[in-house]
Amino acid sequence: MFDWFRGKEETLTQFPDNESAFAHACTLGYPTLLHARIPALVMEEGRRGAEGEHWYLLHLARQEEALVIWGPTLPFAPAYPEVGDLVAFRIVRFATELPETASLIGYIDCRLEPVLNGRKGWRIATNFKPDNIKPELHLG
Repeated sequence: MFDWFRGKEETLTQFPDNESAFAHACTLGYPTLLHARIPALVMEEGRRGAEGEHWYLLHLARQEEALVIWGPTLPFAPAYPEVGDLVAFRIVRFATELPETASLIGYIDCRLEPVLNGRKGWRIATNFKPDNIKPELHLG
C-alpha cells in the first residue's frame, strides 16, 4: 500500500558512443519549446564570434529528421565541445521571421555523456555556462 513512498528505481541506459546515443535521442521526440534542452551532435567547428563565443554545426535530435543548425557557446564559456560530442542545445527564442534552419535561437548548454537515466534524463559531463550567468527563476 505504501510503495508509492519508496523512490522509483533508476534505470540507466549506457550507449557505446555518442552517435548511438544521438540515434536513440532522435526516437524520444524532444519538443522544441522555449528553454528546452535538445540533445544534439556536434558535426563541425565554425568561426569564433567577436564576443568570444564559438560556433558549431549541430544536428538536433528530432523524430522526423535531424535539424541542422549553427549554435554558439556563450562568451567566456569555461570549456568548449569538440566534433563528435553529444551536447544539449538550449532554446531561448523562436525567430519565426527566419528560415527553419535559423529560427531556433539558443546556445550550447553542456556536453552530455552517452548515458540516459530513465528519470533524470541525459547525464551531464561538462557545463559550458560561464560562472557569471545567473540561474533562471521559474515562478508559477
